[in-house]
Amino acid sequence: MALFGETKKPFSYDILREGEETILMIDLEQYPHIPSIEDDPVCMSRTVDILSEASGITKIVYVQKRNYEYDYNQTLMVQEIAKLYSQLTKKRDLIGYASLLADPQCTRWAAQWYSGIQNITADMLKRDPIGAYVELKRNVRDERIKIDRTIDQAYIKCAQKYIAVLQYLMGMMEKTKLIDSAKQYLSGYKANDRSAYRRIFSPDIRPDFMFTKLMAAYPPEGEEIDSYEIGKNTEVTIFELPDNVQYLYHLIPPEFKLSEEKYEILDTARKIMSEHKPTRQEFVDPERMRQVFYNIGSDLIEELVNYRNLKITSAEIDEMTKILVRYTVGFGLIEVLLQDEKIQDITINSPMGETPMFIVHQDYADCRTNIVPTTPEADSWASKLRLISGRPLDEANPILDTELTIPGANSRIAVVSPPLNPTGLAFAFRRHRDKPWTLPLFIQNKMMNPLSAGIMSFLIDGSRSLLIAGTRSAGKTSLLGAVLVELMRKYRVITIEDTLELPTNSLRKLGYNIQSMKVAAALSKGSSEVPADEGIRTTLRMGDSALIIGEIRSKEALALYEAMRIGALANVVAGTIHGDSPYGVFDRVVNDLGVPKTSFKATDVVVVANPVRSADGLHRWRRITQITEVRKQWEQDPLAEKGFVDLMKYSSKKDELEASEELINGDSEILKAIAGNVKEWAGNWDDVWENIMLRANIKQSLVEFANKTSNLGLLEADFVIQSNDQFHKISERIREEIGTLDSKRIFFDGNEWLKRHVKKMDFQRGM
Repeated sequence: MALFGETKKPFSYDILREGEETILMIDLEQYPHIPSIEDDPVCMSRTVDILSEASGITKIVYVQKRNYEYDYNQTLMVQEIAKLYSQLTKKRDLIGYASLLADPQCTRWAAQWYSGIQNITADMLKRDPIGAYVELKRNVRDERIKIDRTIDQAYIKCAQKYIAVLQYLMGMMEKTKLIDSAKQYLSGYKANDRSAYRRIFSPDIRPDFMFTKLMAAYPPEGEEIDSYEIGKNTEVTIFELPDNVQYLYHLIPPEFKLSEEKYEILDTARKIMSEHKPTRQEFVDPERMRQVFYNIGSDLIEELVNYRNLKITSAEIDEMTKILVRYTVGFGLIEVLLQDEKIQDITINSPMGETPMFIVHQDYADCRTNIVPTTPEADSWASKLRLISGRPLDEANPILDTELTIPGANSRIAVVSPPLNPTGLAFAFRRHRDKPWTLPLFIQNKMMNPLSAGIMSFLIDGSRSLLIAGTRSAGKTSLLGAVLVELMRKYRVITIEDTLELPTNSLRKLGYNIQSMKVAAALSKGSSEVPADEGIRTTLRMGDSALIIGEIRSKEALALYEAMRIGALANVVAGTIHGDSPYGVFDRVVNDLGVPKTSFKATDVVVVANPVRSADGLHRWRRITQITEVRKQWEQDPLAEKGFVDLMKYSSKKDELEASEELINGDSEILKAIAGNVKEWAGNWDDVWENIMLRANIKQSLVEFANKTSNLGLLEADFVIQSNDQFHKISERIREEIGTLDSKRIFFDGNEWLKRHVKKMDFQRGM
């Protein structure tokens, strides 16, 4: 037994007496798993060992970052098993050799039988007593079947003695409360199945408002390579580990820094608020629901603070209230992770409680975290996501795709459950910025360069059809959101998505005439949602609009190309699709989705975004790797018939897009087609190129000015939209004044507007 306060090995223990309670405190700070009688056979076995030495215990407490407390009735069940184990250990000769070896005829079978009994009583009884009881019952049944099938009288006589031993053991086990409680769950019992234990054992967890295990200690041999804060009170440290190519993303959120007094208040507040179960109607507007719960929680916490005469500031009450909301109607530490703008993906694998969460970090790629979710938490998330989405998640529908909006971030979520995932629930969160991406932000992050941004701007203003292709996590949806920002606010925009990922709410608040439509997911069954192809056809009856498709996955591709071919859409049409090259997009659209080859020609440009890896494989960056126009003079194979012409292609040596010879020489049918609709540019490639470069230079100038003034907010959507508006207004004014689009004057006037506007913004902030 070790003294508390020392660094102890797992399962060191102490016995404390508090009033009438005799508490077994088992130290599991260094144990790599969440301590649990119901889930962990090692915990159960070692606890039985301890209880076989200690008597009179009324409560078992596993001490880790939180205390896991098993009350008197649960403790008594384990103590009875420990007592039985001790008795059987002392009577091993009696139940083994004494009864079976007394008869010389039984020696042929006694060793094998005794080995089985020893395995059950010395090992299985401690780690899985329910399984031990079931094994005894099955052995009795098997021996009776053998007796019925044999005429060997010696065997029959010995087997009957063996059955008597088994029945004796069963009788002893049936006197325990655990086996008595478990009998209703034994039908179809499988080895190592601990579901029955989960129905019998349920510890109280302190602090009770949190379920997630967080390994707060820094890795002893880890090398710190980076650290930063999320908000004001959440610490992130990145460690390089000597035995793992994955980095460790180590999080210390505010809820793990609270005093015991604050823990107790939050624990009490959560118990009071947990009596109210939010309904589907409340989850329809999560933002409003969170605000209501925040107001109620704030008042409740303030009341508890005053009742206990504690000195807690209003800022501390605000922090505690936000934590309370996270652990009642929210998603716990998931929300803290989603507020980290450097996180791109979060994955949570089953079975819960055995492995940490994993993330994809913009600077350190795939990382493991110090956060281990639990089964109750996963069940809670799944229930909330069902309510938020209005979609089923059950045996008939084991896949759920939906979205989550929380303060500071949006995310797309995929959930899989049994029977597709036989080990329980698993989650994947794709994080999106709460603000839309912009082309200047992509220039800043080197996903694209100014010239490619100029071309994208020109194509969007030219009302072309764009497919943004790439692999998973390539940034397709983010780039599509930036396309939305480039659209002039005078146009109507309709978005169609099965999972809402595009920044439509943000753009609506910024003055866009935008209508969001949600359609049925491709894998959904029995949903009341409208299929994607019907959603697209519906947009054709809603007037002239830019059409943005979240992702082209299935039969909606036919409806989309049908609309594009007949010219029903007179503005930009854009969407994302999986594919790592223009030909990969053609192959998917034509061969997988069934669009006729000639219809594919309605695509004007394919923009490919793909992750680029470092030579050591440890780092990954998002880059646009191709901007390719689709020409129309081909019949069967656009690749073989030179239907694909790169306008720009990624150079790994320079780590940026380079203009192709075709672009430099003006050999672009799409860009010329746009120019043909503008009086000032028709038949004049130099003017077209000059306008593309003007757009590129304006965006580059904005990025440089933002960095020079340390005001990266200038790259966000609200300012970029204003900048785009001014570009069009200044261009129109100068064209009216002198009859041409003078690029030098437009650039100069645009920069002057930028300086004046930023100065005005600074002045207003300083007032």
